[in-house]
Amino acid sequence: MGLRWPQLRGRGVSAFAALHSCAEWAARFGSSGRRAIVSVGNFDGLHLGHQKIIRQVIECAQMDQCVSSVITFDPHPLKVLRPGNAPPLVETMNQRMEQLAAMGLEAALVLRFDRALAALSPEEFVRGVLVQELKTAAILVGQNFRFGHRQEGTVETLTELGRRFGFSVQIVEPVVIDGEFISSTGVRNSVAEGRVARAARLLGRPFALTGEIVRGSGRGSTVLFPTLNLAAEQELLPKVGVYATETRVEGRFYRSATNVGFRPTFDGTLLGVESHLFDFSRELTKGRLEVRFWERLRDEQKFSGPAELRSQIAADLHQVRDYFRRRDLAATQPVRS
Repeated sequence: MGLRWPQLRGRGVSAFAALHSCAEWAARFGSSGRRAIVSVGNFDGLHLGHQKIIRQVIECAQMDQCVSSVITFDPHPLKVLRPGNAPPLVETMNQRMEQLAAMGLEAALVLRFDRALAALSPEEFVRGVLVQELKTAAILVGQNFRFGHRQEGTVETLTELGRRFGFSVQIVEPVVIDGEFISSTGVRNSVAEGRVARAARLLGRPFALTGEIVRGSGRGSTVLFPTLNLAAEQELLPKVGVYATETRVEGRFYRSATNVGFRPTFDGTLLGVESHLFDFSRELTKGRLEVRFWERLRDEQKFSGPAELRSQIAADLHQVRDYFRRRDLAATQPVRS
């Protein structure tokens, strides 16, 4: 069984529903008589290209009094079909659901991806899911959309099936930044290379890690810079190094400096994520953290001992404060047309 997500409040709808089967969809919407405006995809990272599609889904649904929705898959199809080629995912499914809710979408149908689903032909998927279950009025997809067994279905296939089964197909143009189409692969590469500022541009928000607080080695107290240690839930971590971040704990964000690395000065061998929070002095051993990555400062280094490390950390903290000072100043400047 997959994870279950509660109903989440979103903007513009009474509640967002994450549904896990066509039966759950029927129970929620079957008696309403409303058709669906839908997009289909993995939506990993929910980057600006995905967001453009979702906004258009919501706009179309509001005009036609339909259900604004997406169909997505868990696990990622490549984890079933070609596990060795499956990419590390940018975010957890919980993050994806929260972001869809925040955008104002009404429902996400999260289908469990298995061999049986993979074996459906394009027509079987359209007839069985889009037509019979969701009563789809329109589907919005990107220009490279593929679906069905062995990805045999194309945009042209979908358009022809739409004519046969009575739904429209709208192709949404990709979003371009710096001459490149935004993609989940581009986001993934940016994070893995430590280019978190670029990842934030592609996502429209900073890349974030979430998870439980775990007990650290206690080394932070020896260098007088206590940290909170994160057991990240995400498959994808930024490149090893030091970052300017914001860390949310107990419902509040604190500006922070975060190290992703192995702590080589103390001969560490396990990859960890630890954040020093400004204006936060409490010692916590449990709870949840969210760390948002804004800027990479430097590579992780091995120092001769705690004194040299302490000096470098002090310099890092000064650099982080300067980063946020500059960002705050830029935010106060008038926008020039």
